[in-house]
Order: sequence, then C-alpha cells, then structure tokens
Amino acid sequence: MPDPGSHAAVTISDVAREAGLGESTVSRVLRGRGAVSETARAKVTAAVAKLGYVPNRIAGTLASPGSRLIAFVIPSVTNIVFADVLSGAEAVLTERDRQAVFAVSGYDPTREERLIESMLAWRPSGLVVAGIEHTQRARTMMLGAGLRVVEIFDTDGTGLDLVVGFSNRAAGAASARHLVDRGRRRIGYVGHDIERDRRAGKRFEGFVTGLGEAGVSLVDREIISGHSSVEGGRIALAALVSRAPALDAVYFSNDDMALGGYFECLASGIAVPGRLALMGYNGLDVAQQAPLALTTIRTPRRRVGEMAARLLCTDADPGTYDLGFELLPGATV
Repeated sequence: MPDPGSHAAVTISDVAREAGLGESTVSRVLRGRGAVSETARAKVTAAVAKLGYVPNRIAGTLASPGSRLIAFVIPSVTNIVFADVLSGAEAVLTERDRQAVFAVSGYDPTREERLIESMLAWRPSGLVVAGIEHTQRARTMMLGAGLRVVEIFDTDGTGLDLVVGFSNRAAGAASARHLVDRGRRRIGYVGHDIERDRRAGKRFEGFVTGLGEAGVSLVDREIISGHSSVEGGRIALAALVSRAPALDAVYFSNDDMALGGYFECLASGIAVPGRLALMGYNGLDVAQQAPLALTTIRTPRRRVGEMAARLLCTDADPGTYDLGFELLPGATV
C-alpha cells in the first residue's frame, strides 16, 4: 500500500514485485495480449487492486512531472456552484500555462471512482475532487498516483493530501442559530438526497445539532429523491407544509431548493417571512435578486477554485485550507 505521505507513483515494477512475477508477464496481463496462466492473471489483478495501479495510456507524452493537465472530477455542471469553482481555477491555471479537464460524477461514488481511474490514466500533474468521502479503491488510486490531490468543499474530516473549503457542519449549525435567534421554534427541513451528497448530509447534521443546543427539535422534514432543483424545492415545501401547517421556518439544503420553496409561498399566499421564514445555502446571485433577498450562507466558490489551482501549481505542504463562509441575513427570515 502506498505511503499517504509519499507522492511516488505506483509503477509496473511495483505490481510485478507485489505479484511475485516478471514485468513482462504483468505487462501481458495488463495489455490483454500473449499467453498468461490464470494463476498469473489472478495475481496481477490482486496486486493492481491492492496498490491502486493505473496503467499509463499515454506513456512517453504526459507521464513526466511536466504535464500541463489538471484534472477535475466534480458532481455536477448544472449546479452553478461547480461552474464557479472551475471559473476560479481556470483563471489561475491559464496564468500558469496549465489546462483544466473535467468529468462529472453525478454524486455517484462508483461513477466517481471510474472517472478518477480514467483521469489518472492520462497522467495529469494534479487532481481536484469534491468532498473527502470516496470509495476505498478511489482513495487507493489517488494515494498511489504520484501527484497532488486537492479535495474541495469540505473540511469535516481528514483529507488525502490538500483540502480546500469550509466546515459544512459549522454552516448548518450557524443556520440553526440564526433561525432560533430570530425567534423561530417550529422548524422544518427540505432537502435532496443527503446519502449521496454527503456535504448536504453534514450540513443537515450540523443544523439538527445546532437546534438541539438551543433546546429546539426539528418538527419534520421532506427529502426529494435525486438531485436538488427549484422544482423539487417547490414540490417538497408544499408537501411539508401540508403535513405540518404550524411550521414557522424551513431550512433548505441549498438555494435552488429554497427558491422553489419561495415560489411555492408566492403561489399559495404564504407570507414570507411573517408566516414562514425561509433559509438556504450557497449564496447564489439569483437568490439575492428575488423580490425578497434570500437569507442564506454564501460559500467562497470561486476562491476555492483559485486556491486549489494555486496549490497544485506550487509545492505546498499537505494540509487543510479553511476559507470559511458568510451568513447573509437577507429578507426571508
């Protein structure tokens, strides 16, 4: 298993040594050519899985430390949050004559694993991934790739190398305190799949903890399947309010969902914030331009991208770079 503190790439020699076979035999197995016994094939497969070895698809071209490619594996391109990250990173990478390439996982850990393998096969000089939770195989591949890895948007846990972001649990707790400080006590939650989106899950955990510390319990919650959307937020709020009409505040997993909830309030004649307070997360510009600016937490998305890119272009020490967040009081609480 590669040393987490080492940036030396796992080589075919390492695989051969682990499997107890010659490099030529390992090469034949990996290329799928030539006669190889099933026993040898099984040994190579086991060694590759253990070491996280990724075959070099472009040996002799991008395999050197001078590769200009920086790879990004992000959950979504429809969410402006990640567009802002890429925009910030691209500005820095362009100055340093580097090229960003990206792939989209759709918040699916298994797909993220496959995309990480695909990206690493092109031997980029750095890799940026969202969050700090990954499959074990993905972690092993990243540790054995011999390059710098930046995990973004979450500081709640231990990273592989470089971590850039903020505490999602702290953001959730800050949201809870804000609602309670404004006199709200009958509080509900609307969100998307918090099992797939672990950062949203951590915010929810922090929110519930924050309520508990203030002596308040969550009244009810509505979770939609799949990804967040304005439509999903509107549908979910309608369902939540029909079940718990006495709610005086709702916390949303993000601004997209909160905007949908706001539209539902406008359509249904629910006074905001008099009858129902609404709070989101992310600080999207569109939510600040609504008739009532959304109360939310603004995340430093572009700065995250810029910082990630700068760290990959320098010999930065491994560690966590917490950029914090900003609570925007808005007008919906």
